[in-house]
Amino acid sequence: MKATIISDKIKHYPVLLNELISIITPEYGGTFIDCTFGQGGYTKKILNFLDTKIIALDRDSESNIKAKEIKEKFKDRFLFKNIKFSELSNLKLKNENIKGVIFDLGYSYTQIKDPKKGLSFETVGELNMKMGINNFSAKEAINNLDENELAQIFKYFGDEKDSNRIAHNIVEDRETRKITTEELVRIIESSKRKKNSKTHSATKVFQALRIFVNKEISELIYGLINAAKVVKKDGIIAVVTFHSLEDKIVKYFFKSLSENKSVSRYMPKGEEKVNLFRSVSKKPISPSEKEIKENPPSRSAKLRYVIKKEDFYNFETDILEKFDYLIKIENFSKKL
Repeated sequence: MKATIISDKIKHYPVLLNELISIITPEYGGTFIDCTFGQGGYTKKILNFLDTKIIALDRDSESNIKAKEIKEKFKDRFLFKNIKFSELSNLKLKNENIKGVIFDLGYSYTQIKDPKKGLSFETVGELNMKMGINNFSAKEAINNLDENELAQIFKYFGDEKDSNRIAHNIVEDRETRKITTEELVRIIESSKRKKNSKTHSATKVFQALRIFVNKEISELIYGLINAAKVVKKDGIIAVVTFHSLEDKIVKYFFKSLSENKSVSRYMPKGEEKVNLFRSVSKKPISPSEKEIKENPPSRSAKLRYVIKKEDFYNFETDILEKFDYLIKIENFSKKL
């Protein structure tokens, strides 16, 4: 799910690249995990520094093509795994000195424009939205979930104000016709009370469906937890988000383990509790005016990062409880 944005000239722009590099300081060497490899923008930049190594992950099997190109050039300094980043802790990295873990939570231009994936409301044909390693598609969700479940998905994952009307009209229409991408766009547009001249009427519903189909809430939560386990003391976790729900989760996780006293499960009784992370700034880093001018879709990007203060692997966090209401919505998928 790489947030590489492409201009009209089809040029790749890894968002906030310079800011990220200044934070993780690869000029000093070390092993980094690129959890959202995509087109390899961050990975290639980091590998251009000597004494660096990248372990790259991506759930999209088509990322293998770019990974093979990079492997040919960088040999033993690059390893690619076609897995979800929630499985990060399964890589058996305890003996690897992980200096940084990077997440870029957007979609690439290539992915958005791929008709087989059906991520865009401009796509023609069957609803899909699967990014890889999925159990169901948007087609199954739209045609099988009930009205209340669909409304909750649109409301909480897409912040769609007309979620109830849209869900109601979907359920009515699917009784008599097949809900394709074009049909879903038509239903959304006819259901909206007010049109926004700046964004397409279907934007929020399609965002919500992508999040639901790819289980992006639990993916992010478990990705953050496992990143905090594998990164070593003084290592950095850096996350680029593109919408408020992602940013809310990242902000809470970083803040709760930076300001509240963290607990290692192996800490002897009576020992003073310490914070797992050190937060450098409460405010996220945003793209410069120059980057936004060159690459307008980057305007919604936010970069947050923390530095790991203590080297314990297991720790207590309440992030699953905090966002339990979102995970329950994801679990509507169990009936599909």
